[in-house]
Amino acid sequence: MEVVCLNSEPVFDEADDYEGDCSFMDHDDEIGRTPSKKEPPLPTVGLEFESFDEAYDFYNIYAKEQGFGIRVSNSWFRSKRKERYRAKLSCSSAGFKQKSKANHPRPETRTGCPAMIVIRLVDSKRWRIVEVELEHNHRVSPDIKRFYKSHKKMILAAKKAQQLEPVTEMHTIKLYRTAAMDSVSNGYSNVDDREGISAVDHSKHLELKEGDANAVYNYFCRMKLTNPNFFYLMDLDDEGRLRNVFWADARSRAAYSYFCDTIVIDTTCLANKFEIPLISFVGVNHHGQSILLGCGFIGHESVEYFVWIFRAWLTCMLGSPPQVIVTDQSKALQNAVSLVFPGSRHCYCLWYIMQRIPEKLGGLKGFEAIKRQLTRAVYDSLKIAEFETSWRNMIEWHDLGDNKWLQTLYEDRQRWVPVYLKDIPFAGMIPIKENEGLTAFFDGYVHKHTSFKEFVDKYDLALQRKHLKEAMGDLESKNSSFELKTRCNFELQLSNIYTKDIFKKFQSEVEGMYSCFNTRQVNVNGPIVTYVVKERVEVEGSEKEVRCYEVLYETTQVDIRCICSLFNFKGYLCRHALNVLNYNGVEEIPSRYILLRWCKDFKRKYPLDHVTGDIDVNNVVQWYNHLYRGVIQVVEVGAQSEEHYKAALQGLEELLPKLNLIDNNLF
Repeated sequence: MEVVCLNSEPVFDEADDYEGDCSFMDHDDEIGRTPSKKEPPLPTVGLEFESFDEAYDFYNIYAKEQGFGIRVSNSWFRSKRKERYRAKLSCSSAGFKQKSKANHPRPETRTGCPAMIVIRLVDSKRWRIVEVELEHNHRVSPDIKRFYKSHKKMILAAKKAQQLEPVTEMHTIKLYRTAAMDSVSNGYSNVDDREGISAVDHSKHLELKEGDANAVYNYFCRMKLTNPNFFYLMDLDDEGRLRNVFWADARSRAAYSYFCDTIVIDTTCLANKFEIPLISFVGVNHHGQSILLGCGFIGHESVEYFVWIFRAWLTCMLGSPPQVIVTDQSKALQNAVSLVFPGSRHCYCLWYIMQRIPEKLGGLKGFEAIKRQLTRAVYDSLKIAEFETSWRNMIEWHDLGDNKWLQTLYEDRQRWVPVYLKDIPFAGMIPIKENEGLTAFFDGYVHKHTSFKEFVDKYDLALQRKHLKEAMGDLESKNSSFELKTRCNFELQLSNIYTKDIFKKFQSEVEGMYSCFNTRQVNVNGPIVTYVVKERVEVEGSEKEVRCYEVLYETTQVDIRCICSLFNFKGYLCRHALNVLNYNGVEEIPSRYILLRWCKDFKRKYPLDHVTGDIDVNNVVQWYNHLYRGVIQVVEVGAQSEEHYKAALQGLEELLPKLNLIDNNLF
């Protein structure tokens, strides 16, 4: 059945969120309470109600006790019967009003607050809470005597009922517990079978429209026929419904054998509530370009489901885990990563977190000042003590000690704040400066309402364009001579080694050497010498300030490390380290600071036995991977010139008849 999403009309007029002080506050204890002395539970995923109105009243009563109003911000209807089957109940401060053209428009009262619940009709009988966000980005308190319009319905109902008969019970809301509520927080069910409740919530499966399942299955069948090393897995529940899907093509599997150091697990579509619950495994190639290492659809954001798809990916990659994994901030993701990749370093993506600042803090007084202090604490702190001081000052100056989101960020600071991550090689996968961004691999191909079928149709096009971009980068890196902008020998040295895009990034560091000054020795401890390099850096607007960077230099082995740790974050030396090397008369960058993964001939020189040293003679997948990488080397060398191309082509043409001859002898 086709489903459409419509903005519903709210229960009351949305022109005003509240009006005046509440003159009926004395009736709080009589309205919306059951005879039971037991307090109603908090809004929780899995809580069920007999009707939409009861679900609305439940959230409205909770909102009144907490000190905020609610409204129906979205409703979903079945197109033929106009029957509502899903709704989103939001804080009255959610979203923003359209700008009024009136001469004296009413002041903006909304803050883009994220607090909400999503309810859904299950089995055409009850309404179940399927999503919950309790945290607001503005102050809420029952002590604030505001009269919100959603509470007006309760007051009017109470007064009307009092006119008819004495009220002993205004309204009883029947609540039903489900397996989802009784599950532990990590997603695994611990429901006692004696209670008669299934341990698995079968509603957690992929919501496929007509034609989606066939499109996905037909795509997999077609790829398996044309691409023998295509890998896919499907996870079905006991009733045969699709819960999770994972797949990766041959190029993704081969790419991981080269670039297996750092990956990002992109869950942007899940965080933004897209129609397709897409999860992507993304790496970075020798040009610094994003490469796809597999993707899938996940039926529910829980540890159990994440574990399944992570294990599917690890199986696809022959059990070889990455060194570093970057994800969004999520307890479910954290628990799943620790279970499947216990030896990998797990970090949260700084950019994802910083993008949520307006949503989480936008309604606070002094938001701009808070944002500025938070940004400087995160991006500008060179030492842990500096970050701790800046964070503490921000919390104290703006009275943010009770902000739960900031509390969570601080508790997880060692997973996302750059000053705590300096020893981790990220290969440029995370932004470390305020002006750096992050682009999803399928950006431009997927939007909020892209269907499964539409995505499968666009998938090949997206990959073809990415592969073409990589091929063009290879061609430009091999056949182009790079323009040198300084007389520094470091620039000349790496212009012959790095790919074009990586060289340009390194070149900016060489040019940045000239913004550094006053390099001086401040301490000597045996062979280790400490230098301080000053640099003029741009801050807000066009203003500049001088910052000091400590650089450790080991004279016997020519080891060097800067406090900014650009080498670990990006994979090439920073301007401060280059200054110290130059100061000590070093003319060439030591080979340990020239990562092979950035070299223009990396794939050709990468040793075949690096990953697949021992080939299982009975494992077809390992045969394929080993042969594929061998052929890649032939392609890399064969594309260098016309003579190389002709020789490679002749060799391949001679090889195929030999393979066919083996087939003839077998039969």
